[in-house]
Amino acid sequence: MIEAISCGGVVIFRGKILLLYKNYKNKYEGWVLPKGTVEHGEEFKETAAREVLEETGVNASIIKYIGKSQYSFNISEDTVEKEVHWYLMMSDSYYSKPQREEYFTDSGYYKFHEAFHLLKFSNEKQ
Repeated sequence: MIEAISCGGVVIFRGKILLLYKNYKNKYEGWVLPKGTVEHGEEFKETAAREVLEETGVNASIIKYIGKSQYSFNISEDTVEKEVHWYLMMSDSYYSKPQREEYFTDSGYYKFHEAFHLLKFSNEKQ
């Protein structure tokens, strides 16, 4: 078993939530929240802010820690147990630019009920 820790942001602007659309070689496709792996020596809130900026181009400010989600998935002959720490964050505009290098092809701000239905993974809906 492999343990992994990531951090991400629920980025809000004018009551709407920022989502990213990921399409990885048509194997992994859907709307997700921005998140990523904690780098050595990095605090969780630093990871969340860095990942939001890298994946969306949004320089969001952290409002507060809102909890963690956990899930597991299989990779070649092993299981990854993942823990994601989430932060509520505020943007100052509707601007976003999805990071193409990470297979993000679209991004946008959605009303809560729209975001809830669009999100691919149930652990991100918590």
